[in-house]
Amino acid sequence: GRGVLPRAMAPLGAYRCIECNGEATELYRDYQRGVLRISICKSCQKPVDKYIEYDPVIILINAVLCKAQVYRHILFNTKINIHGKLCVFCLLCEAYLRWLQLQDSSQNTDPDDLIRYAKEWDFYRMFGIASLEQTSFFIGIFITLWWMTPEMLKRKSDFVLLLKALLLSTYGKLLLIPAVIWENDYTPLCLVFIKVFVLISNSQAIRVTLNLNRILPWFAIFFGLIFENGVVCLFQKMGWDV
Repeated sequence: GRGVLPRAMAPLGAYRCIECNGEATELYRDYQRGVLRISICKSCQKPVDKYIEYDPVIILINAVLCKAQVYRHILFNTKINIHGKLCVFCLLCEAYLRWLQLQDSSQNTDPDDLIRYAKEWDFYRMFGIASLEQTSFFIGIFITLWWMTPEMLKRKSDFVLLLKALLLSTYGKLLLIPAVIWENDYTPLCLVFIKVFVLISNSQAIRVTLNLNRILPWFAIFFGLIFENGVVCLFQKMGWDV
């Protein structure tokens, strides 16, 4: 099956070539009567976006493989606006994992209402901690990129696009739930792989959004992790149970 074809014509620079990141005014041309022709990039002489004809399942598989082309397709050539909901759902998955690990460590089976309310509060606390850590991580990334490449983040729209890319690239956290449901001896290793996959996806999102080399996004992620751990340590020294 074919993917959903976006609007054919748009202002200059509204779309991007998925191969060379060049600007394009259209993704395809409609010759009517069902005859469509994918536009060719003027810079690299390749199709601007071949993924507009691909099935969503194929696009998802390529996204899992962290291909830069499919990231450009999603970020620049589609109108996906699920980043907010996806972020909340991923945080809920992470909070559930932490809450489950906390319950396993407590081993309290008391059915008393007070205990149940305490466990529910623990889940909300885990959600708050996960949100704090992710926010700190993103702030660390933004500070690093703004310091090292200020010309790439001049406008508010640049920050918004990068934030959207980072939120979408955390989709790997959805794998936390099946990893916990089908728990086995290899679950801790699976959780490590999921963490690494999310970081790789974050790196690719930064690289594609700002058109950077491979090293700088990883430097930003490294500083983001340091900033995240620093904020957590600060709250712990303040007496917060983080």
